[in-house]
Amino acid sequence: MREAARRILGLDLGSRRIGLALSDEEGRIAFPEGTLERRSLEADLTALRRLIEERGVGRIVVGLPRHLSGRLGPEAEAAQAFAARLAEETGLPVELLDERWTTVEAERVLRATGRRGARRRAVIDAVAASLILDTYLARRRRLEEEGSSAR
Repeated sequence: MREAARRILGLDLGSRRIGLALSDEEGRIAFPEGTLERRSLEADLTALRRLIEERGVGRIVVGLPRHLSGRLGPEAEAAQAFAARLAEETGLPVELLDERWTTVEAERVLRATGRRGARRRAVIDAVAASLILDTYLARRRRLEEEGSSAR
């Protein structure tokens, strides 16, 4: 039997902000959900726990910022540590997803919509989180389809 539908939270970690995205309950569509201004690790975790509880989140996906070569740098190590702490604090499954191209793609999308300057910067992290989550959801659907066709 399938477990109760829960939303999936996508995070794009930055030094100043955390971009947020949420899926629908069926885990099919990713929606930008705004940003969380970074304060401190404890304050960030508290704010995320509140969001998780309020929005019925059952799983979290954190962007893993690899270098174009695939190598992990300090930002990726920080994302891994944050993801581990978030899993520990929430008791939820937290997965990491390669996000090499998400910020570049988010900037392209926002340029195409005509957003400029500060208005564009204000939403870029949420759009990047949405792209991370959308990639995760598409990958998950593909795996489910492959699994069902193998039966």
